[in-house]
Amino acid sequence: MAVGAGLKNADAGFYYGLALKANGKYDEAIAQFDDYVKLGTNRALAARAEIEAKNTRLSKELLALKTRDEIQPLDQVNSESADFSATMIPDTKEIVFASGRDGKKYLGNGEGFNDLYAIRFEDAEKMTGGTVRKLEPIFNTEGMHEASATYSPDGKMVVFARSNSGKKKGYLSVDLWASYYRSGAWTEPALININDRTTDDFSPVFSPDGETLYFASGRKGGEGGTDLYKATIAANGRFAPAENLGPEINTPGNESFPAIAPDGTLFFSSDGHPGIGKLDVFVVDKGKVRNLGAPFNSSGDDFAPYFTAQNVGVFSSNRAGGKGSDDLYRFRRNTTKLVNFFVDGTVLERDAKTGTTKPVASENVELFANGNRKLLEVTTDAEGKFSFKLDSATTYALVADRPGYFTARTSVTTVGKMPAQDQLPELVNDIRLPATLTLNKIVKNVAIVVENIFYDYNKADIRPDAAIELDKLVETLNDNPKITIELSSHTDSRGKDAYNASLSQRRAQSAVDYIISKGIAKERITAKGYGETQPVVRNAKTEEQHQRNRRTEFKVTRIAE
Repeated sequence: MAVGAGLKNADAGFYYGLALKANGKYDEAIAQFDDYVKLGTNRALAARAEIEAKNTRLSKELLALKTRDEIQPLDQVNSESADFSATMIPDTKEIVFASGRDGKKYLGNGEGFNDLYAIRFEDAEKMTGGTVRKLEPIFNTEGMHEASATYSPDGKMVVFARSNSGKKKGYLSVDLWASYYRSGAWTEPALININDRTTDDFSPVFSPDGETLYFASGRKGGEGGTDLYKATIAANGRFAPAENLGPEINTPGNESFPAIAPDGTLFFSSDGHPGIGKLDVFVVDKGKVRNLGAPFNSSGDDFAPYFTAQNVGVFSSNRAGGKGSDDLYRFRRNTTKLVNFFVDGTVLERDAKTGTTKPVASENVELFANGNRKLLEVTTDAEGKFSFKLDSATTYALVADRPGYFTARTSVTTVGKMPAQDQLPELVNDIRLPATLTLNKIVKNVAIVVENIFYDYNKADIRPDAAIELDKLVETLNDNPKITIELSSHTDSRGKDAYNASLSQRRAQSAVDYIISKGIAKERITAKGYGETQPVVRNAKTEEQHQRNRRTEFKVTRIAE
């Protein structure tokens, strides 16, 4: 099993894969996970490795799908310590956040204990200017962490997370505390009634109407790790029993830092859903969890979004290039919905005798644009399938070529295929266009009908609609430069034999002259008028039968070596 950095533990390959993924080295991480699935002795870990390999492949795809979101660090706020988890005081419009910038060091990570701070920006829209202040002492206790404050919409209640000192029997680690604004001052914070004495409860956030509190907890009975919960608030201020948000949102990994946009949309952070980094930010869109993609998410931890308006707000990240271990970033979500066009095609081979078709595996298919400019080439899979990603407002040609067969060609266009914004259901939408390429074996002296070649009565001139069809035959001759053909014209049985023979010859020659005018060498094509001598339907009676006999055909007479 391949491992690196001197790791020798039997499970080192799995954990090395996690480290590689966290650092954005996805291909190397996938190799480690795949190796562990095959060679690892810990079956439970091997099952996780299989999931991690799948998720890491998805991570590569997510990283490639960059959105147009705007991300900027809040340099006015960020320090060399951790700065994270922003919210807003409704009446003062101050941004409140957690920071370890002051105070004695916490032995757990060597940084300062986290306390709550606030800033009123001089330019609220750009989030610039202003001075950071520390919140009132009742919110910041020496020797404890405080973080993740959330204010009720009326600004009269604040809930935040505080680590426990360990002095109160029965309580461990992090709990949720609440304070109320009464008589011009905040009350002493008190534990709220939805805490679980055996685990962490943290990252609370009020719903826009203030009637529900969302939070994260590691309590028993969840999906695994930390899960998201919600609890409604009664008129007396007490909370109803917490309700798990369920397996569609919660995973065996960790979900935390919920956020509710003004329109009620739920956002949250997770390391259990497929992501780009460790913690990624996700949105619940029409009941489905969707990764926000890059640049919102990075190979690090991205978490705790807070919306100051519908598509604007602040989130936290420890991505490369920041000032401290965690930093605050301003975001503006570009809600322009994106469209990715694809062509999904199949290559078939037609049996010359039966007319049936079957898929062709390992066949090369070429993609051309702007005339004959070759863009890409792929090989069909075992079922004859292939796919190309396409640009918008572009017309393409798909070509499959095999010795002894007519070159198969078809066109596909995205011109006029872009839906209106209000018709797109997702932020990123895939539109897949079908295409079929059929390979027909070149058989000498077998007639092939050229469809839709019509002439005016008693005329041999090439009409515009016939020219379109003859252009396709020109394309066939260009695609198959080794063939020589005879182009023939046929009439129905009405009229005199000699006249029909003469008319069909003139029509065949007109078609040949047109094809030669398009650059085909005259040595490669001859004209032949058969009049009424080779009917498809003998003794034709109906107009439909006569029409079938009036036709233009070509047949291959020679194939150059």
